[in-house]
Amino acid sequence: MRYIELLSPAKDLDAARAAIDHGADAIYMGGTRFGARQAAGNSIDDIARAAEYAHQYGARLHTTLNTVLYDDELLDAERMARELIAAGADALIVQDMAFRTMNLPIELHASTQVGNTTPEGVKFLEECGFARVILERSLSLEEIRKIRQATTTELECFVHGAICVGHSGRCFLSRTTSSRSGNRGECSQPCRLPYDLKDEAGRTILAGKHLLSVRDMELADELELLMDAGITSFKIEGRLKDVRYIKNVVSYYRQRIDNILARRTDIIRPSVGTSRIEFTPDTAKSFTRGASTYMLHGKRAGVASFDTPKAIGEYIGEVKSILRQGFTLDKQHNLSAGDGICIITREGLKGTNINAVNGSAIEPNRMDGIVVGAKIYRNYDHRFNLSLDNSRSRRTVEAEAKLELLEQGCTLTITDEQGITTTVSRDMAFAPANNAEKMAVTARRQIEKSGDTIFSITNVKVSGAEYFAPASLLSEMRREALEKLLAARKAAPRHHKILADSGEARYPYSVVTKYENVTNQRARDFYLQHGATEIEPALECQPTQGERVMISSYCIRREIGECLKQNPKLRGDLYIEHGSARYRLEFDCRRCLMMLTDCSGTQPQKKR
Repeated sequence: MRYIELLSPAKDLDAARAAIDHGADAIYMGGTRFGARQAAGNSIDDIARAAEYAHQYGARLHTTLNTVLYDDELLDAERMARELIAAGADALIVQDMAFRTMNLPIELHASTQVGNTTPEGVKFLEECGFARVILERSLSLEEIRKIRQATTTELECFVHGAICVGHSGRCFLSRTTSSRSGNRGECSQPCRLPYDLKDEAGRTILAGKHLLSVRDMELADELELLMDAGITSFKIEGRLKDVRYIKNVVSYYRQRIDNILARRTDIIRPSVGTSRIEFTPDTAKSFTRGASTYMLHGKRAGVASFDTPKAIGEYIGEVKSILRQGFTLDKQHNLSAGDGICIITREGLKGTNINAVNGSAIEPNRMDGIVVGAKIYRNYDHRFNLSLDNSRSRRTVEAEAKLELLEQGCTLTITDEQGITTTVSRDMAFAPANNAEKMAVTARRQIEKSGDTIFSITNVKVSGAEYFAPASLLSEMRREALEKLLAARKAAPRHHKILADSGEARYPYSVVTKYENVTNQRARDFYLQHGATEIEPALECQPTQGERVMISSYCIRREIGECLKQNPKLRGDLYIEHGSARYRLEFDCRRCLMMLTDCSGTQPQKKR
């Protein structure tokens, strides 16, 4: 029997509670510093509140400390780690190996920023005491299986949300255009900008296209394959997303996972509680650049979003006719006033709101870009978002109660679905009941009332109903028992895999390259102690001009039908340019990888 965890992002305390309410088995949040999303930082107090809220359902809270550290930050980073542990965090997600040397009494998870792509790399992290390894988003199912065969550590993978086009932790693109670094939690996302694709002579092949912008990941249909490949945790991306996104996407994946668990006896969920929602989840109605399985089934074209890096939403139909104040579509639709729509045009994405819908006539706020044949997408569903806002979602833990009435007292025992039990008693004399059957019915009704607690009492057994107990007494006992049960749940020990580094693991390569970003002495000592013979100065601390600044499983050549393995028409070096930023594309066809080298400040040589 093994667990399958649904792991949700949480921007703040409200998002954390929403994620738990809608079925997450765990959440991941950032503290005030050292997280890879600096805009999603939280106070220690809010972390503690989120942890307490999660723990009552047996859910966990993982905190992100997944940036590289400088020497003068080590003391502050360790202090923050220990504050997060004291606040109730269950795991730390880290990139910098300095954390491995701090003897922290908590699970350590190796962030995807570590660059987890190979069996030998993941095996090394396992032997160094990492309880979990978070895999690179671009791995194929076969590559995941090979890692699983080589290791026993828990494996976590992303199943939904934005994709980093570069291998995580090995991308320096942001630093080529600004002082902001993705490895320090401040990525400026230059991969979402428009670029011109040019050849070595400077001729433009494609102009103004978002050549590095890929669609978003959605692996809902692949969950069982991933389970069988050995994944422990399904991770939803989005620590900057709002509560609506959390409610919708978490609910959707909860339902999909539960459908699988209902027919599998070898897999269970690690937390408890049933989430009841009042809307039908639909991931197409939350932020999405279009769904993609990315490289899960091998390297392939068709994953890019050249026309726009923004959310286009769900396809509604094609413009059939233009009216005096609006347009009609070629198919039935359910657009309504307040919806947001967009159209992809030659000038880019155009958007507007719907003012009114009268029969087949749709009246937008603006007609900009709306012509016959234009494809209409809805990127804001007003009625759906109202249903999210108004949904009284609740997560409850099922429990059973046993009430025993005696002449000289009574006892109430409540046991939840995990077997945690609490008992309250009263020593007092009870008179005979006038109607034992009516007394039993009254007792059940009083004990079943769980109010605004997290519990749902589904079965009440009453014995001794021939004695009369006042309804007020039964209500008092029920409240006391549920308070004690909740306290017992919060105090129940949680399973943690706090593993030590034996020091015997050997780093699988002789050189720790500059792309590994060893930026402090503790991390340097870690690698030396594990057998590395050379540690290159971190590229994070150097100028990027002339350096490889991205490695990617995505390939522009493959995307435009010019793969070097397929007798392409385009020969010679290729470059992408945006303003003064210029990058040479390099291709490792053996490994099917694309690299970007920073050539900013250089210009192509004109052929004579």
